Amino acid sequence: MTQLLVELTDGNTQVLELLLPIVYNELRSLANNYLRRERADHTLQPTALVHEAYLKLVDQRNVQWQNRAHFFGVAANIMRRILVDHARKHNADKRGGEYSKEQLEEALVVVSDEKSVELLALDDALETLAKVDPQKARIVELRYFGGLSVEETAEVMGVSEITVKRHWKMAKAWLYGQIARQ
Repeated sequence: MTQLLVELTDGNTQVLELLLPIVYNELRSLANNYLRRERADHTLQPTALVHEAYLKLVDQRNVQWQNRAHFFGVAANIMRRILVDHARKHNADKRGGEYSKEQLEEALVVVSDEKSVELLALDDALETLAKVDPQKARIVELRYFGGLSVEETAEVMGVSEITVKRHWKMAKAWLYGQIARQ
């Protein structure tokens, strides 16, 4: 897989036909992992998330693919962006989109929408963390969203495993504090 990624970086788009069967099951597993955390009535299915992410992955022009872990780290980030965009659109549609807003009783609010709100709150907190400490934010993306192990995260980031563990612990506490304030 690493060799195929290097060839893709060098501009050989013919390797895409060989790459997809290799990465598809892992991308699907990653998508399932993401969607398991979403609301029950989510309209985006794992297959659609994989396809949309794959199209964005292979369209990356300025990425120097290093290895498998790097590829899946970028894939995790792209899937996160797709889900956040989907949640934002869902919340906008729920509020009437471009139509005028009407007041509704709180009793009519659907409980399943809480997952979208949680994802947006986490995304906002993660965006703030990225401004304060980009390395910790990247570790959260790779570990939480990407499902990478401590070892794989350390490899992608070029740091020690103990650094990943320490930053992961600090980032989780920081994010919890940010979300709790919201």
